[in-house]
Amino acid sequence: MKKLMLIFFMALLGLTGTYAQSSSDFKIIHLDDDTFKEKVFDYTKGGDWRFEGNKPVIVDFYADWCGPCKRLAPVLKELQKEYGNAIQIYKVDTDMAPIVSAAFGIKSIPSLLFVPLEGKPTMAQGALPKETFVKAINDILDVKAPK
Repeated sequence: MKKLMLIFFMALLGLTGTYAQSSSDFKIIHLDDDTFKEKVFDYTKGGDWRFEGNKPVIVDFYADWCGPCKRLAPVLKELQKEYGNAIQIYKVDTDMAPIVSAAFGIKSIPSLLFVPLEGKPTMAQGALPKETFVKAINDILDVKAPK
């Protein structure tokens, strides 16, 4: 009987985890040189831009010691929570991922890469206000603000 209850409980947990997704599940993901190639673009192959993702993304090139980057972090966290599964925000620590940072010519931080599903990405620099992000998400990523 205990075994049966345990199996039932585990099955219930599995179903809940599969179908119930709260807004707290939408997290910013940190990328390094290798995971950037898998999730965004394999810059080592050269050639034309080919996005590897399945939803629009914002890539935040930052460093832990950067004051403007620290001020931008809560804005990005809030945007990821608000937009949920419609977009993905990635963070790339330029000190820990120097190859991808150099490949994109990152010379100042924060630098932000807006990657739509179709077309070329757009780069922006600086600790942008939330309103600017909302406009860029709408205009560049073609994702409407949540209601």
